[in-house]
Amino acid sequence: MENSILHRFADELSKLEQTGNCRKLPLFTQNGSSILREGKNSYNLSSNDYLNLATDATLREDFLQLISKDNARFGASSSRLLTGNHSLYEQLESQLSRLFGTESALVFNSGYHMNVGILPAIADRHTLILADKWVHASLIDGIRLSTAQHLRYRHADYAHLEELLLQHAHRFDRIVIVTESIFSMDGDCTDLTYLVRLKHRYTNILLYVDEAHAVGVRGTKGLGCAEEQDCIQEIDFLTGTFGKALASLGGYLVCRQPIRDYLINKMRTLLFTTALPPINLMWSIFILERLDRFEDRRQQLGKNSLLLKQLIVAKGYACCSESHILPLIIGDSNATVRKAEELERKGFYVLPIRPPTVPDGTSRIRISLTAEITTALIHQLAASL
Repeated sequence: MENSILHRFADELSKLEQTGNCRKLPLFTQNGSSILREGKNSYNLSSNDYLNLATDATLREDFLQLISKDNARFGASSSRLLTGNHSLYEQLESQLSRLFGTESALVFNSGYHMNVGILPAIADRHTLILADKWVHASLIDGIRLSTAQHLRYRHADYAHLEELLLQHAHRFDRIVIVTESIFSMDGDCTDLTYLVRLKHRYTNILLYVDEAHAVGVRGTKGLGCAEEQDCIQEIDFLTGTFGKALASLGGYLVCRQPIRDYLINKMRTLLFTTALPPINLMWSIFILERLDRFEDRRQQLGKNSLLLKQLIVAKGYACCSESHILPLIIGDSNATVRKAEELERKGFYVLPIRPPTVPDGTSRIRISLTAEITTALIHQLAASL
C-alpha cells in the first residue's frame, strides 16, 4: 500500500514536470541587490524588499547599536496567552494604532497566520464572504476554513460585486467583502473609496483589506493605499505585513477595540502558536519609527515603475500594473520557465509564476522593482526582453 501511494506522488510530480509546473527550492546567496546562484551573479528582481531596507547596511548598523546582552532575546518560548506577550508587543501595537489613527492594533506571526486565522474567527454560517477572485492564497485558505458561505466576484468587477450584494445581502446577518489593495500577480490597485461607498449603502457589511504589497510604498507616510485614498477609518479590517517593504517579519491588523478583543479570544492562529522573538519586534518598531523618512525611496520606486511599464508596453506586452509589481504574461508554463532562464543568463533573476498560483494559460514573469534599481539597469532589462 505504501509503495502504491508513493508511486502516485511520483506520477503527479511527473505530470507537473511535463507541464512546466513543478517547483524546486532554489539555493542561492544574496548579496545586497544581487543573487549568486550556481556561480553566476544576477540582479534580484524577485524580492519583496521594495524600499531596499533589508539590505541597508546603515540601518542595520544603527539598529545593532541598540542591542545589548540584556535585551537581545531571540526566542519568546510560548504563546502570547501564556508568557510570550512581552512589553514589546504592547509597544509595537500602540505604535501601529497611533500611526494609523485607529483604536487598536494586533500583531501576528506572519501575514499567512493573519489571513488564515481572522476570517474563520469572525465568520459563521450566518455570514457571507464576498472575495475578489484574485485574492491571495492565505485569504482563500481562511475563507475555506470558515463556516461561512462564500462567493468570488470577478477581479475588480465592482458591478458584479454589487449584483451579488443585491441578490444575497438580505439573507445574511453579516457580509464581509475581502480584497487586496495591490494585487501581487498583476500589480493593479483596488478602488478602496468605491468599496467604502458601497459598504455605506448597507448596514451589515464589513470591509477587509490586505495591504501586504502596499504598506511602506504607498501613501505620504507609507501606510498604504488606504492612506493614499484617505479611507483608513472606513475599513474594518485593515491588514498588512512587516515581511515585504518593511524588511521584518509578521503581520498586523489595525481595527476597532472590540474586534481586537474578540480575535484574542477566538482566533486559533493567534492562540495556539509561539509568539514572535523579542528582537524581531524590536526591529519592526525601529523600522516603523523611521517609516515617514523613506518618502524619497517611495517616490523613486514610483518613477522606476512608471519607466519600466512604458518600456514594457513599447515592447508589445500588455501591462495593467499600477504599482511596482509588473507582470510579463507569457501564457504557456514551459515557455515562461525558458524566458526566466534566458533573463537570468542576461543578468536578471526573475521567477516564473505558474498555476496554481495564477490561472491556467496565464503563466508569467513577475518583476518586483525596488527603489535602488538604476535607470540604466531598467533600460538594460527592457532591452533583454
